[in-house]
Amino acid sequence: MAYLTLEQAKQHLLVDSKSDDSYIEGLMAVAEDSVKQHLDVAALEELETGGKLPPAIVHAMLLMIGNFYANREPISFTTVAKLPLSYEYLIGLYKHYEIK
Repeated sequence: MAYLTLEQAKQHLLVDSKSDDSYIEGLMAVAEDSVKQHLDVAALEELETGGKLPPAIVHAMLLMIGNFYANREPISFTTVAKLPLSYEYLIGLYKHYEIK
């Protein structure tokens, strides 16, 4: 199931042209798959209400898409600083850790 639309992703990225549509759709698939793996697919489906995810999870996916769109290489030549309240924080709100 697709949780994001191309229009949502493009609005988040501030992209108007269609030239990167297929690339952005690929990033959307990566973000959705990553969140499914991070939260566990069953937990993700449990969070859905009316076919929609909580806004924090949707925004976490958009943050991931934005990061991958802006940084297409695995290294950076500038100073990098982790932003507070980003992907890890948003996803962490819904992650349930089991103690065995």
